[in-house]
Amino acid sequence: MVNLTQDASANIIYYDAETDKSYVYNLGDISFVLVATVLVWVMTPGLGFFYSGLLRRKNALSMIYLSMGTLAIVSFQWFFWGFSLTFSDTANPFIGDLRHFGMIGVLDQPSIGSARIPSIVFCIYQLMFAAITPMLAAGAFAERARLGPVMVWIFLWSTLVYDPIAYWTWNPKGWGATLGNLDFAGGTPVHISSGTAALAISIYLGKRSGYGTERLAYKPQNTSFVVLGTILLWFGWFGFNGGSALAANIRAAYACFVTNLAASVGGITWLLWDWRLERKWSAVGFCSGAIAGLVAITPASGYVGAPASLAFGVAAGTFCNFATQLKYIFGYDDCLDIFAAHAVGGLVGNILTGFFAQQGIAALDGSSTIAGGWVNHHYKQMGFQLANSTAGLTYSFVMTTIILWVMHYIPFLRLRVSTRDEMLGIDDAEMGEFAYDYVGIESDLPIAKMVPPIADGPDLNSLHSDAYSQRPSTVKWDEPANGIYPPRSPQTRNV
Repeated sequence: MVNLTQDASANIIYYDAETDKSYVYNLGDISFVLVATVLVWVMTPGLGFFYSGLLRRKNALSMIYLSMGTLAIVSFQWFFWGFSLTFSDTANPFIGDLRHFGMIGVLDQPSIGSARIPSIVFCIYQLMFAAITPMLAAGAFAERARLGPVMVWIFLWSTLVYDPIAYWTWNPKGWGATLGNLDFAGGTPVHISSGTAALAISIYLGKRSGYGTERLAYKPQNTSFVVLGTILLWFGWFGFNGGSALAANIRAAYACFVTNLAASVGGITWLLWDWRLERKWSAVGFCSGAIAGLVAITPASGYVGAPASLAFGVAAGTFCNFATQLKYIFGYDDCLDIFAAHAVGGLVGNILTGFFAQQGIAALDGSSTIAGGWVNHHYKQMGFQLANSTAGLTYSFVMTTIILWVMHYIPFLRLRVSTRDEMLGIDDAEMGEFAYDYVGIESDLPIAKMVPPIADGPDLNSLHSDAYSQRPSTVKWDEPANGIYPPRSPQTRNV
């Protein structure tokens, strides 16, 4: 039975017969959170465009498709048991129970996040966080993974990694929240967990064919997609951070302001670091820095002032930029630099939150009280931040690795594609569709002619004559002269 009435101001009043208490749901707050939900939804396909633009043409469509598929898979998982595992209020310090399995008891009751909005509004808002997080990590599958098993991985990872970390960070009964960790919008549950998972995926899958050669020294195939993706992500981040106030108040407005400022400074910082090396004003560099700034300010956006957000942008633009070199030092193939942007950026954000969190900023909503960070002489806050960051990083890496290897020993769930399919591109091999009318793979054939036949596909040496015999109008080949392929022209570089 729904126990809802309205007061003279048209606000919704919920009466709880068990406790004999009434709760007032402000229509403005509900509207604000629902608008923020839509903004965060846009971020997931925006991420798909961002990733797509950074890849080669023959793999461009798969990332956009994967972004929409992730939204669908996680939406079901969240309904099925994800919300209950993350936000049930009757569980232990580490993981929720199944009290709200299948959305039982999730409708008009006061939400666990704020008594000013009903549970269903909080649920749909948090779903958007749960959806984008595995997609952030799934970028590490780019160019060399089977899409079907990746969808299974998304369901498993959301259940076994995201839900527990989000529970202990945001649920009032989680050990991180009880300890006093400050994470306003997802430094550990979203960014550190996904960035570390991307590292585990990159190590498990191994390097792409041709890694370390000129064949993979390509530029992003569509810089316009990179810019478009950044625009959508930046736009949605106002709902991501500002909406985490769960009310239309001054704290939400200030969170939006510091979010925009940190992104701007992060983009400029990264741009200047790249200009120092190449003397070019790189659009991709600016976009990468803006994303790094957004990542770093995420855990702090409801706790720090505008001057501090400048430090977040500079630190993120610097540390994340230099962290992109880690893959060369340690020899893993993270082709989209997800670990550098999200794990390192999230760690930077969590640490700086321990320095700059202010009691006065948190109190802008009229009700929140925190001990603050070092600026309020609360020095042990740094320990809380490091504890949650380290736990999230370690748990995500170990559990992601376990999931990947369990799937590896189930034949139909093995993730790595064959060398043949990698040469053809994930779009054609896995989807049979393309982002562009022209997709050239001729630059891969000299490598193909040097490898022996493989067990799970035809001889790679037959690719030129057999692979596209049924699609001559779609894929165009450059015929070799006397069996020798000419150097690639600028027009066919990004394949």
